[in-house]
Amino acid sequence: MSKRGSNIYKRKDGQYEGRVPIGYHENGTIRYKSVYAKTLAEVKEKMAQFYSIRDEQNVSNYKITFSQIAEQWLISAKLRVKPSSYANYKNLVNKHLLTTFGCIRMTYLSSSKMNDFILKKIQTGRLSEKGGLSAKSVRDIMTVFRSISMYAESECGIRSVHFTMPKTEQKKMEVLNADERRHLEQYLISNPNRTNMSILLCIFTGLRVGELCGLQWKDVNIKSRTISVNRTVQRVNHNGHSEVVIGTPKSRSSVRTIPVPQFMADYLEKYKSENEIYLVTGKRKPTEPRTMQNRFHAILKEAGVREVNFHMLRHTYATVCVENGFDAKTLNELLGHADASIALNRYVHSSMKLKHDYVSRLQLST
Repeated sequence: MSKRGSNIYKRKDGQYEGRVPIGYHENGTIRYKSVYAKTLAEVKEKMAQFYSIRDEQNVSNYKITFSQIAEQWLISAKLRVKPSSYANYKNLVNKHLLTTFGCIRMTYLSSSKMNDFILKKIQTGRLSEKGGLSAKSVRDIMTVFRSISMYAESECGIRSVHFTMPKTEQKKMEVLNADERRHLEQYLISNPNRTNMSILLCIFTGLRVGELCGLQWKDVNIKSRTISVNRTVQRVNHNGHSEVVIGTPKSRSSVRTIPVPQFMADYLEKYKSENEIYLVTGKRKPTEPRTMQNRFHAILKEAGVREVNFHMLRHTYATVCVENGFDAKTLNELLGHADASIALNRYVHSSMKLKHDYVSRLQLST
């Protein structure tokens, strides 16, 4: 039975339990620390001692700045995320958040301050000070801020700051049309080399450019007509300089095996090399995505196809798969999406031709 209003309870084993509030959980509920004693007087004394320690800590936490919390959060993030993600977090913290909030105490940050910050970033947030950032870029910044704020709440008992995320409008998914695909495919087949073979492979697998750059011949099984995605290549920025990093794919679901059409397997066989050789370079060292992007743009120009980014090959592959009747689950696995709903929301929608086909089946009642 509890002693009303005191957070003291008598347990079934005869001991007393006292609960002292020490902060908040992520869902906003209060976090407690329990102390135990054989008598009511002892548990009250232990609680008083704990309150004293907590209050001293709260005074210290009251003075903690955003910079101090952000530094602690980055240390913890470095232990749990990939180097590329950590580098991105650190870049957002240093270039956008610390410049505004670095010396400000966490307890001084409010919803109105954060909403004003978001509005300013949208209007004039570019580092060049010429124009604002996109809503997507601001959301990325605020996602990091939210994680830091929640870290401050869980570690220091400082309630997290609420704010309104900017709304992003989903852009229309652009893909290569049938004529553009045909022109590009014919150019790649007519001008055989490792780069063109690699781009053709992307057209028929939907590989990300980093995944393509990371492919070695040991990942290619000509007999079973499959390729295995086990690594990715990225250029990562660290304190003003960058380096090429070979790491694991974007997510666990990105590690996958993709079947390829027979003609693509036959084409790959012509270039088959030693296991440790990279497909794109023909060497034991990979090329980087930026180089592949530049080559792709040059090829588009030669092929007479409009300039698009490399990632559009992935969108085009997904769209062609849908047009050929692939179900959403299969498509998600082929693309290596972490969220099973991505393909369904992004690619699976009826074309006007399909709508006409369906509507033409409707007849007057007889």
